[in-house]
Amino acid sequence: MKLLLQLLFLLMLTTAQFAQSQALIPLWGRGEMPNSKGMRLDRIEARERVTQVDVPGIYPFFTSHEENTGAAVLICPPGGYQKLTYQIAGFQLAKWFNTFGVNAFVLMYRMPASPDLMQPHLAPLQDAQRAMQLIRSHAEAWGIHPQRVGVMGCSAGGHLAASLSTWTENVTSVSDTIARQLFLPDFQILVSPVITMGELAHAGSRKALLGASPTAELVSRFSCEKHVTPSTPPAFVVHAQDDATVPVSNSLIYYQALVANSVQASLHLFPAGGHSIALRNNPPTTNLWPQLCEAWMREMGWLTPVK
Repeated sequence: MKLLLQLLFLLMLTTAQFAQSQALIPLWGRGEMPNSKGMRLDRIEARERVTQVDVPGIYPFFTSHEENTGAAVLICPPGGYQKLTYQIAGFQLAKWFNTFGVNAFVLMYRMPASPDLMQPHLAPLQDAQRAMQLIRSHAEAWGIHPQRVGVMGCSAGGHLAASLSTWTENVTSVSDTIARQLFLPDFQILVSPVITMGELAHAGSRKALLGASPTAELVSRFSCEKHVTPSTPPAFVVHAQDDATVPVSNSLIYYQALVANSVQASLHLFPAGGHSIALRNNPPTTNLWPQLCEAWMREMGWLTPVK
């Protein structure tokens, strides 16, 4: 009986440690969250997809101390601004980054359809900016170099990542110690990204984010290719030519804007893969993108251990 109790205790301890490693870190303190009516919401989830976020936050995935390069990536899950596919395009990517010494954080951001919001189109970006500031505010404690914090996103998550990389105005409307940190990422990794809200937009993402009849000003403001500057962070972009959901032209116009502003960019277009480019099980050449991405990060110097 004593041995059984000891085994149960060890199991409980191990389970608690595992849960703690994936415990959600809230972005906002009580009463701090901007763009909120103060409603209490339930988390709504089905098939590993969240359609309503109750507490915006980040799930941390820390690499081993021995392999830590000091780099970190904020991952914005996709879902057309209607849901968060946080497992296969969030947690799985975070674990992959961990394998080569990169810390990762999966962002659970508010959906524009949330009944709590006053300005629906601003909520995802507010949460993304705050997440970058939160990571940098804990950089020393978490073994992260504050100038090696990038962002990654697929599909609509790619639009949020590109928005975070091209938006120069702080829209969080919060003034605390965390808000003193920079929100612009140091690099961006985009896979099958939604870039524009204009003629080539993914209709579902545009409607979910901006509404059924957005103004021309709003469309322009959320078209990332229009806001690239020489200060935009370096980019690694992946897309498949046969993507029938988000036209490959999105990545092309973004790459052209990056090059026109002398921003270091690496564009990889593959003939096949559709809109479901994953870490594995892609067409043969498309399967190379994870290796190319890691090589790019190494070439750019972000994987060189900080002395």
